[in-house]
Amino acid sequence: MDVKGVLGQISFDGEWITITKTPVGPKPAPIRIRAADVTASRYKPGSRLFHGYVQFVLPNSAPAPEKATGSGSGGRPPYEDPYSLSIPRRSNEAAVKLIAAVEQARPIR
Repeated sequence: MDVKGVLGQISFDGEWITITKTPVGPKPAPIRIRAADVTASRYKPGSRLFHGYVQFVLPNSAPAPEKATGSGSGGRPPYEDPYSLSIPRRSNEAAVKLIAAVEQARPIR
């Protein structure tokens, strides 16, 4: 299951979430997260004017705050946040399915 983002993509194989970002500067390594380690998922749908985002929260860490500077950001986490990815409106449906699959794979806490 894949979600195409603005500068990368998120893949989920049923156990592992892989966030691969298109490099801006040095090439970042893909981030791999076990679905069982995710404590929360955040999703903001993209609209015609602004990109949305998918973000995963891990234990003992606070989610990166939404960056609201400038009219083009639309309130989403910064690119540097390794556990989130901005998504265009056309990826909303795939993002909802991915979030649902990750939530189902998480243990009940």
